[in-house]
Amino acid sequence: MSLKAPNTWLAPRSIGMGIALIALLAPAQEASKDATFKTTTSEVIVPVTVTDQKGRFLEDLDKEDFRIFDNGKEQTIEYFSRERNQPVVVGFLLDLSNASKTQWKDYQSAAVDLVDTLLPGDKKFAGYLIGYTTQADLMVNTTSDSEKIVSKIRSVKPGGGAALYDALYQACTNRALVNGEPIEPRSVIVIIGDGHDNASQHTLDEVLELAQRKLVTIYGVSTSSYGFGNDADDDVLVKMALATGGKVEYPLQNVYRDIAGYLQVPTDGGNYAYDLGTGGYATAKFNSIARAIAHITGEVTTQYILRYVPDIPADSKVRRDIRVEVNLPNLSVRARRYYYPFSTDRTTTSSR
Repeated sequence: MSLKAPNTWLAPRSIGMGIALIALLAPAQEASKDATFKTTTSEVIVPVTVTDQKGRFLEDLDKEDFRIFDNGKEQTIEYFSRERNQPVVVGFLLDLSNASKTQWKDYQSAAVDLVDTLLPGDKKFAGYLIGYTTQADLMVNTTSDSEKIVSKIRSVKPGGGAALYDALYQACTNRALVNGEPIEPRSVIVIIGDGHDNASQHTLDEVLELAQRKLVTIYGVSTSSYGFGNDADDDVLVKMALATGGKVEYPLQNVYRDIAGYLQVPTDGGNYAYDLGTGGYATAKFNSIARAIAHITGEVTTQYILRYVPDIPADSKVRRDIRVEVNLPNLSVRARRYYYPFSTDRTTTSSR
């Protein structure tokens, strides 16, 4: 295998420019109405991200460069892909709680740009929107029309509690499925929020196990600002991402470090809203959010896809660990850490 120079996702000067750099994704199959689909982990799908020491995506590895282990036993890789046009269904989970008010305009714009980037107009590519306050609401069911989701995002305003876990539960159980999930197309969820939950009926462990059963990869764009974050909430996003092979971006953390007087005067928005001390902070914040969008989109579009059929009892319900290795030095490998090997039925009751 010849190791080529890795591609670098450069920070765009604006979100619009960042979008122009993202390759279009190709097709997922359209969801059918009122259909029952059976998802089974007899075949396990493992999206894998490989980066070098500078965090740049490495895209030219071959099947022979990978090894995958199921509960410590090496598996035969039955399917391998490094194509950038892999079908994906993206769930956008948007935090509409009171905590989002301070930076709402910024994250509203970020959410719109993420949708426009990841739903490039192909009618066979799908996404959906779930907003959560005191309750989780399926605002736009699975669709290939990005404008439906964008219009909804632009019309909503934050206020109320935070039912993040219920939103994740809905994403896994109560929306129109796309035929073939989660193998092809694979399932991705992007949470735009701070990880806080104070209103859900479901627990973190419950919904994280459910997400693993559905072979979902979870990403986060944290809305926590410097000085106002909560370590416990951040840990929630990180726990979800690490377990499923995703990652979390923190665009408002350390934005201030090179900007003098970044926060100075409280505004009418309350104790947690400030006038900017310098115009430089506004620019730095904008660019940081643009980078976060580019990074998340890069993650979704540059992953390797490995699939294998584990040798396990048909009725096994015990969680099984996954480990992926790359036979090259000084590279970071990220993939889901475990899965649940049993089938689940899910009926869709929503039409598109």
